[in-house]
Amino acid sequence: MTIRLHDTNARQIRDFVPLTAGCVSIYLCGATVQAAPHIGHIRSGLNFDIMRRWFEYRGYDVTFIRNVTDIDDKIIRKSAEQGRPWWAIGYENERAFNAGYDALGCLPPTYEPRATGHITEMVEMMRGLIERGHAYEADGNVYFDVRSYEGYLELSNQDLDDLRQPSGDNETGKRDKRDFAMWKAAKPGEPSWETPWGRGRPGWHLECSAMAHKYLGSAFDIHGGGIDLIFPHHENEIAQAKAFGDEFAKYWVHNGWVTLAGEKMSKSLGNSVLVSEMVKQWRPIVLRYYLGTPHYRSMIEYSEESLREAESAFARIEGFVQRVVEKAGPVEAAAEVPPAFAEAMDDDLGVPQALAIVHTTVRQGNSALAADDKEAAVARLAEVRAMLGVLGLDPLDPHWAGESDRGEDLHGVVDTLVRLVLDQRQSARERKDWPAADAIRDQLNQSGLVIEDSPSGPRWTLGPR
Repeated sequence: MTIRLHDTNARQIRDFVPLTAGCVSIYLCGATVQAAPHIGHIRSGLNFDIMRRWFEYRGYDVTFIRNVTDIDDKIIRKSAEQGRPWWAIGYENERAFNAGYDALGCLPPTYEPRATGHITEMVEMMRGLIERGHAYEADGNVYFDVRSYEGYLELSNQDLDDLRQPSGDNETGKRDKRDFAMWKAAKPGEPSWETPWGRGRPGWHLECSAMAHKYLGSAFDIHGGGIDLIFPHHENEIAQAKAFGDEFAKYWVHNGWVTLAGEKMSKSLGNSVLVSEMVKQWRPIVLRYYLGTPHYRSMIEYSEESLREAESAFARIEGFVQRVVEKAGPVEAAAEVPPAFAEAMDDDLGVPQALAIVHTTVRQGNSALAADDKEAAVARLAEVRAMLGVLGLDPLDPHWAGESDRGEDLHGVVDTLVRLVLDQRQSARERKDWPAADAIRDQLNQSGLVIEDSPSGPRWTLGPR
């Protein structure tokens, strides 16, 4: 068994060989908490949640770090616009991110460090880089000298002479316009911390280099994030960490965007779809299916039509699960997933191919139900539950308990009303008034309910919208 991953730095799929046998260390660039999350933000968390689950299924002990950037230019700008403390805005949105991760079934990280809690580590890293000749102070700012590090731009595969390095306000005193800020001198009214070079605040890139070093050491296995972070963020992280003396990440794994009308989903474009609103319209488990089942490196073009297709596809899986449980009672997940599923997941987390095995197994299980082969149906459900568990999509998992009814508070009321109508339909069937019985069923279907006749009587579920 060998897991293979696409390494952005190597530009190819590589066999995964951990630094420590039986252990995996992962650092994921998490939320910048200037606003509540949209589904593009949460996709990254979902993709790496599935990666983590697969490593754990394969028997690895996983240390998973997902940081919180709780201070940056955007947060400070929001603070000025809203007349609220920067830390209040950050904490409010940090809670919104965690609510989104939790709603979509992401396992909590091993540690979730905040940038502002690691100023000491950042100062230590800057001091070391200055001593080694890789950084310098100017006007209270501290800059990284990009020409001092020979491997700069290897990740993004750019030419230094053509580089257009993003710069912020008040970045004065640079020796080279391509040098980037590790520490920004304090401005009046902005948050700041004391350092040997004066008061100021951290640059974005320094935060992650320092936190990865603290929690995972000088070398770790996997660094992850969205493809938009390759440059400048991840490129600058590498330069800082390696110039400091760290080996840093052995593998670089990046997920694709969620796009809308061909553009990356972002708040600045005004095309974001907030998770807090989406979970009011769609079941969270359906959102997880929609965002988590395409290949992590692919782009997802958002549309309600594609969400409805995901809802229908998951309903077929869920319907099979419910029917077997009704017939046979609770069924435990199998100890192992089918070999074809494992082969797909080992090959760069091939979730689309793995999901095809899930649907094939569901069809086999439905055929067993139709043939009244209870033993085969139970065996297929055990396999399905094992596979869905890896993907975080098992509807029988306690996390999703009660979620499938979309509005648990109203379920009892709706059930009572539907039962009254179903009793009328049953009366029509008993007197052989088939047109009336069919008309009642069709009206229920039009209202969004799916009626199935089972050996224990008619049952209803909410159908795809």
